[in-house]
Parts: sequence; C-alpha cells; structure tokens
Amino acid sequence: MLNKYLDIAPEVKAALDAGKPVVALESTIISHGMPYPQNVETALNVEKLIRDNGAVPATIAVIKGRLKAGLSEAEIDYLGKTGHAVPKASRRDLPVLVAQGRDGACTVTTTMIIANLAGIKVFATGGIGGVHRGAETTMDVSADLEELAHTPVMVICAGAKSILDLGLTLEYLETHGVPVIGYGTEELPAFYTRKSGFKVDYELDTPAELAKAFHVKQEMGLGGGMLVTNPIPEEYSMDADAINKAIDEAIADAKKQGIHGKETTPFLLAKIKDLTGGDSLNSNIQLVYNNARLAAKTAAELASLAKN
Repeated sequence: MLNKYLDIAPEVKAALDAGKPVVALESTIISHGMPYPQNVETALNVEKLIRDNGAVPATIAVIKGRLKAGLSEAEIDYLGKTGHAVPKASRRDLPVLVAQGRDGACTVTTTMIIANLAGIKVFATGGIGGVHRGAETTMDVSADLEELAHTPVMVICAGAKSILDLGLTLEYLETHGVPVIGYGTEELPAFYTRKSGFKVDYELDTPAELAKAFHVKQEMGLGGGMLVTNPIPEEYSMDADAINKAIDEAIADAKKQGIHGKETTPFLLAKIKDLTGGDSLNSNIQLVYNNARLAAKTAAELASLAKN
C-alpha cells in the first residue's frame, strides 16, 4: 500500500533490481545544513563520491507530496534554493506533508523510513540526533534514536554532536538494542572531533566486517538498525576545547532566547559556525564526504553477501 506514495529514481531502481549497492543520503543537510550554492555543490559532490566508490546514490526527500528515493540534479537544486522554506520532515510530519502535497527535507529518521520502503540498506549522514542535555526534565530525545531501534537500515555517521548528552544517547541506544560500532576506533567520535571520552560497543575495522555484522543481524531476524560511527579525518578534526567552548556558549544563548524543540539543533549549529569562524562548516562537509566513501564500500560488501 505504502508504495503508492513512493517514487524510486530510475537509476536507483535499476541498481536495486540488479542487486547492486545503493547508498541513501538525507536532504536536511541541503535545505537546512548550509547556505546556497554550497549546499547543492556539497550534495552533488557526495553523490559523485558514492559513484566513484562503486555504489549508486539515492538522495531522499519529499517533493510535492511524493516520497522520493533518488533525486535529479534539478530537484537537489530546488531544495538548495528553497532552503529553510522546506519544512524539516520527521516521522510525525510525513502523513500530513504527503496528504497536503507539500515538500519535506528528510532527517535521519525519515531518510531511514523511505530508504527501507525502497529496499536500501545503507545510509550515510553527518551526525545523528540523540538525547539532548537536560532531557531528564525536557524529555527532548531525537526521533532518530527510536527509528534506529525499529528500522533495519545501517546508518554511517561521524557520531553525535556534543551539543547532545552523549552518555545518555548511548544508554538509550543500548536499551533499544541498537549496536553502536566504532569504525577503526573504540571511542565514540563526537562529530567535529574524534574523541568524546565514551566507548562504543564494538570496534570493526573494514567495510567487509561492517557488512557481515549487519547481514547477520538481518538474517537472525533481530530487526532494527545498526549505528556505525566513523571518526572525522584527523586533518579536519577541530580542537576539542575550542569546539566545546563554542557549544557551551551556544547552549547558554539558546536557553536565554527560549529556543527549544526542533528549532534547537539548527540554532546551535548556526551559532557554533559563527563562533568558530566557519571552521565547523568545513569540518561538517569533510566528515560527510568521509562517511559517503565508507558507506559506498560497505554497501558493495553487503550487496555481494546478499548474492551468496
């Protein structure tokens, strides 16, 4: 039934039908993550990187009420130009946006939902949402974590931004049975930096190992996703003290201005970008590229396991 709302791009459909590797990409980073035209350039570069590493990219969004698995260059440009006027679409927003024929920029949550509907198993993003600081009173927990608990997609990210409570985020994932894998690291990366002080569940060191673990999880019928945390490359990593100082300042500002709910993350990221003189945006772009490469290689390994 659901498929009547879904459009799979011809290139993506051909790859899926042939059992070739496909990597899902979110669209919030295009409309809300950075200014035009840098957002469109980055999105097209990520797609190119995925192709260069042997997979087919499927950027995911809602356009005029259609769930889209794979966008054309014109559609990516449209999202980039329209920017913040495109609503951020989480799970709760999808039925209304689709019913009203509206656009939506897909978060981690909705990218996972649409990827799963299309049959795409691997998804590359920047960072995931998590449990916000002070969540014990606000109950502010990202829908991304709940989606990871239920939807069988492997999410490759650079960890979670340290604007969040990383300890509680890991606790939440453990409660919901989501394996948190460190790619070549025992420590949870914290988005802009390689270190957080928190341990992951397992370190795996090759795309083949990542693919095997996810393949086995699916074959065992365990359900839910898997979170792969891939540290930002050393040369683009930011100084932990500098970024944490900027984060603390941004959080204090958000409190003062009464910013809350889904406005919190965009406000904090924009503030951090200003406080770091734009360094955080460059780091953000580089870590997305790094995750795209790993996702393409892992998707290729997963595709070959599925054929055996």
